[in-house]
Amino acid sequence: MGPLQMLVVGFDGSHFKGEIAPELSRLKREGIVRIVDLLLVRKEQGGTISVLTSSDLDWEEAVEFGEYAGALAGVLAEGGSGGARGSIAGAAELMDGHLFDEDNEFELERGLPEGWSAALVLFEHLWAEPLLNAVWRAGGLQLANEWVTPEQLIEVPAPAEQAEDDAGL
Repeated sequence: MGPLQMLVVGFDGSHFKGEIAPELSRLKREGIVRIVDLLLVRKEQGGTISVLTSSDLDWEEAVEFGEYAGALAGVLAEGGSGGARGSIAGAAELMDGHLFDEDNEFELERGLPEGWSAALVLFEHLWAEPLLNAVWRAGGLQLANEWVTPEQLIEVPAPAEQAEDDAGL
């Protein structure tokens, strides 16, 4: 799989202008992203909850992803012996085809004011997989990976300023 990104977005109301779905369809059609899992929760005035889920993974892909993620979690938690148990647990967790569960749904519901919608999306960045594979084949390791907005760039001090700050100058 390519690199994954978790995105949480909120909307006051449900007055969408029809721009999101077409743009997401374009990104998927062009092989730029794939939705590993999506959970959309809407809390109406009065507290009525609506839920929508979606994934671009078929059942086999979801179970394979669960096996992989579970094995990694098992190894991190218990060392080499935890990989097999984690793999089985991860596959079982994604048997329904979704990573997000009732706990995630409850957390979104609980945090939403009435009249708001929120989406929790796990994207796979298909475009980056060949680049990261080339880095790996060249013996490189990813040391950091952060998404930075243009607004955040304005707040980042120049390297010389950061070094002075770190040195206590």
